[in-house]
Amino acid sequence: MSTPDPGTGRFPLSRLPATHWTRQEPTWRGASPSVIGAALKRALARPSGNWFVLAASDQVRSDRPFGRVVAGTELVAWRTPDGTAHAGPGACPHLGAPLCRGAVNEGHLVCRWHGLSLGSDGFPGWSPYPAHDDGVLVWVRLDREGGEEPLPEPVVPERPRAGSAIAAVESLAGRCEPEDVVANRLDPWHGSWFHPYSLLGLRVVEVPEGPDPEPEPDRMVVDVGFKVAGRWGVPVRAEFTCPEPRTVVMRITEGEGRGSVVETHATPLGVDRQGVPRTAVIEATVAASDRPGFALARRLSAAVRPLMRTAARRLWRDDLAYAERRYLLRASGRWPG
Repeated sequence: MSTPDPGTGRFPLSRLPATHWTRQEPTWRGASPSVIGAALKRALARPSGNWFVLAASDQVRSDRPFGRVVAGTELVAWRTPDGTAHAGPGACPHLGAPLCRGAVNEGHLVCRWHGLSLGSDGFPGWSPYPAHDDGVLVWVRLDREGGEEPLPEPVVPERPRAGSAIAAVESLAGRCEPEDVVANRLDPWHGSWFHPYSLLGLRVVEVPEGPDPEPEPDRMVVDVGFKVAGRWGVPVRAEFTCPEPRTVVMRITEGEGRGSVVETHATPLGVDRQGVPRTAVIEATVAASDRPGFALARRLSAAVRPLMRTAARRLWRDDLAYAERRYLLRASGRWPG
């Protein structure tokens, strides 16, 4: 599939070649377990500074707390009146009440059980964790769980300028580990076969070779058509990179929406009652376009964001099945890679 020059043509859709699902070019030869495994190994070796994605920025509010377990650590997040995001242990230091079920009053967490008020300056036996709000996502630094040399801020991918983009975040969880989620994204060869309702004519045109270059991570490059209706779609060229071990970024480099990114963040949650690890996929789509019509889309962003989240959710329902299957095979010693 050829990729159009960015910004050419008044109509962004193209009529893509008709190919029956069973008559596609098989991609299993390109999807070499050794190539995917080597890319995964390089990605997992990059530093995170012990930062984990906690939530979408709009989930952390000043009028109520947000709770989530990350890497087995119960957390609560909230905002002070100046808009700063904070995160701390999720259990009240008095008698262990869940602070996510309490309230936020004048920038303080108020425990529902006995009214203990906790601020961002801490309390005996209760110390907040470093938190960072990048405008799309809120991160938390957990040094004990991460076990790396701490970084003052997370490794946030480059994104389109906030004032010219639409950002939407979707979150799902599956029974697997973060590496299974990352491995899924480092296998772009499955795209047209596993997601024919969304992707057409995917072709991998570049794979990394040799050691991971510093400071930039290596990349995979694909040509693909994002399906809109029938054979009509938007052809683009996109690259996949891993700026840190729990993040895969797809960036459109040529075609409609050049510069737009889809960030897939894998956040370990803990284990379920059967001892199986659970991982949250927190995916941020930051879309941008030079087309005049995109300004209208930005004005209608409240209606556009749910559509973006629905598209991400549909893809990840399939891809979580992939990740969960990979974990099952690894855990039982049957993974062919």
